[in-house]
Amino acid sequence: MIDYGMGNLRSVAKALAHVAPGASIAVTADPRAIRAASRVVLPGQSAMPDTMASLDASGLREVVLECLTDRPFLGVCLGLQMLFEASEEGPTTCLGVLQGRVLRFREQDMALPGGERLKIPHMGWSPVHQQRAHPLWAGIEDGSRFYFAHSYYPVPTDPGVIAGAACYPSPFTCAIARANIFAVQFHPEKSQRAGLRLLANFVSWDGRA
Repeated sequence: MIDYGMGNLRSVAKALAHVAPGASIAVTADPRAIRAASRVVLPGQSAMPDTMASLDASGLREVVLECLTDRPFLGVCLGLQMLFEASEEGPTTCLGVLQGRVLRFREQDMALPGGERLKIPHMGWSPVHQQRAHPLWAGIEDGSRFYFAHSYYPVPTDPGVIAGAACYPSPFTCAIARANIFAVQFHPEKSQRAGLRLLANFVSWDGRA
């Protein structure tokens, strides 16, 4: 797990240790240790301007970009949003690995048919609808509920990278997959059985879709 000074590192590491008790799991900011890892997790929590500033201050941007090219890579929450070109939050330039932008939920779009209004941020459990088959969905029923805590969501330019969607109240992308990269907007470490299964799938994943 990449420790660049931001993110909910310990809870993700604890969940990984639970599903893979025999694996060596390190939370580290050491570029050599990260480069030597067989798979990498990029978590993220807080505001995007602070997140990208912290990543650059850590000196780990290039290491992250390297790992995104050649091994199983899991992004969580802002670890998903960081992969895109830019975020409205700030606004902020992100890593640009995937084409597209990260947008904020619009207050005018939060009305339900009965007149009730949803709050921003989106916090709580929502069903995730799998958009295509992927090894990380193995054993997870389509429509399983995952835990969310966010005000922003990605809008990929290429719909082919979309692996999962949820509704709040309109559909939005909540999981992407491309080659060795899988990233989710929700928090698998807080999502009980479905989240633990996704993490277990990641631990055994060879990086091929």
